[in-house]
Amino acid sequence: MANILIVDDSRTSRKMLRSMLEEAGHVVVAEGVNGEDGYQKFKEVNPDLVTLDITMPVLDGLESLQMIKQYNGEAKVIMITAAGQKEKMIQAIKCGAAEFIVKPYDNEEVKLTIQKVLAF
Repeated sequence: MANILIVDDSRTSRKMLRSMLEEAGHVVVAEGVNGEDGYQKFKEVNPDLVTLDITMPVLDGLESLQMIKQYNGEAKVIMITAAGQKEKMIQAIKCGAAEFIVKPYDNEEVKLTIQKVLAF
C-alpha cells in the first residue's frame, strides 16, 4: 500500500494511528514527535503520505505543513486535529492539506480518508 510518516507529539496517538495504518496494509516508515522533527523526517524518507497533528511543541502542524509543501508541493498531508479546532482546520486546508481527521480516531474514517487522499 503506502509508505506513511506519522507526526504527533503524543506517543499514544502515534501508537494508535500506527496500529490502524498497519492493519490496513500500510507501512509506517517513520514517526516525528513535533513539527520540526516531522519536517526533517519527511525530507529523509520521502513518504507517500503524512499524517500531521496540528497542535505540537517546537513547530506546530500548520508551520510544518507549510515547510513540507514548500519543499515538495505534491506532498500529500492529512492533518490530525482535536474536535473544536475548526479555524485551524480551515487554515490547514488553505495551506495545502489534502484532508483532515478529528481525534479521537475512528478506524473506518482513518482508512477511508487515507484511501481518498492516496487516490488523487
